[in-house]
Amino acid sequence: MNNWLGLLICLIYIFSIIGAAEGLRKWRGYKSDFTRKVIHIGVGMMSWALHFLFDTPWFFIGTAVAFMIINFLDWRYGFFAAMSSSDRSNLGTVYFPLAAAVVAYVFWEQPPLMVAALMPLTWGDGLAPVVGKTYGRRAYTIGNHKRTLEGSAGFFIAGLLFTWLALWVMGGSPEISAGAAFVPALVVTLVTTLVEAVSIWGIDNLTITAVAIFIFTVWPF
Repeated sequence: MNNWLGLLICLIYIFSIIGAAEGLRKWRGYKSDFTRKVIHIGVGMMSWALHFLFDTPWFFIGTAVAFMIINFLDWRYGFFAAMSSSDRSNLGTVYFPLAAAVVAYVFWEQPPLMVAALMPLTWGDGLAPVVGKTYGRRAYTIGNHKRTLEGSAGFFIAGLLFTWLALWVMGGSPEISAGAAFVPALVVTLVTTLVEAVSIWGIDNLTITAVAIFIFTVWPF
């Protein structure tokens, strides 16, 4: 696909996700802590299509850098209510595109690893606070930040499922069978679940991804 057309599709998709989340916020009255996770997961799932949209990582990396700036301005001035966080110290929306850009740069020639490295962040970190707020009964605190065991379990289950699927289903090198994909997916998800539990101020978007990159880099596929 032409890279410029891919870029246009990428931008339309991202702003459509933001628009849908804003619509949910206004129509159903969902709080921004929920709608920002809708955006988080929706945008993260775009990683599955990157090799269909671009034949070089640089167009996507440029887009990610642009959204770092947009998200920082939104954090500062509040353009998109659906993306706002109740925690003003949380710069997670700025760190997310940075993490995605680094993963694309490191693993562009290895699509299964590129997508899998983003799945703990996309689904694990995306669902953990939603599950925690809805079903959380067993709380623990890191610094001034509250976590729940149920939220951490949600991170683990969702992260494991989608990391395993990415390693197995995503085409390209390395080719990994369903059985061979399970153990590295399990290891990455276990470690990133622990990392997410102790990461505060939104830096989990960076620490989760850094750990996933490291493990997939040294894993003997």
